[in-house]
Amino acid sequence: MATARKAAKKPAAKKATARKPAATKTAAKKAAPKKAAPKKAAAKKTAAKAPAKKAAAKKTAPKKAAAKKPAAKKRTPNASFMKALTPSAALASIVGDKPLPRTEVVKRMWDYIKKANLQDSVNKRLINADAKLREVFGKAQVNMFEMTALVGKHLRDNGSPSTPAR
Repeated sequence: MATARKAAKKPAAKKATARKPAATKTAAKKAAPKKAAPKKAAAKKTAAKAPAKKAAAKKTAPKKAAAKKPAAKKRTPNASFMKALTPSAALASIVGDKPLPRTEVVKRMWDYIKKANLQDSVNKRLINADAKLREVFGKAQVNMFEMTALVGKHLRDNGSPSTPAR
C-alpha cells in the first residue's frame, strides 16, 4: 500500500513541476531585460555611494574622539597616599629624613635599588639587600611585592594621635 501511495504522488509531482518551468520561462523572458538594467544602475549607484560612506566614516571618527575627551578627566590622588609620613632612622639613610608621602618613599627606594644595581640578575622581582636595605628589610633577599609592606613598617604618621606608631 505504501508503494502505491508513493507511485500516486510521483505523477502529480511531475505534473506540478512540468507546469512551473513553463510559467517561469515566460516570466524570465520578460524580467531578464529589466533585471539587467537595474544591475548596471545599481553598480553605478554603489560606486557613487562608496565615497559618501567613507566620508561618513570619517565624520563619525571625530565624534568618538570628542566623546573620550570628557571621560579623560585628570585623576585626583588619594589623600591617604599623599599624606607625608616620617621615615625611621634605618629608612632615612636611604630616602632622607624629611616627611614624604608613601608613593615618594617607594619611588626613592627604587631609585636607590637601581642605582646600586641590587635587583637580582636572573629574577628581576627579587631585590638583593645591601647593608642599608638589610636594616629595613630584615633579610638578605626580598620580593618586590614584599618590599612595600616592609617599608610601611618603617613609616609613621607625623604625630597624629589617632594612628599608632608602627
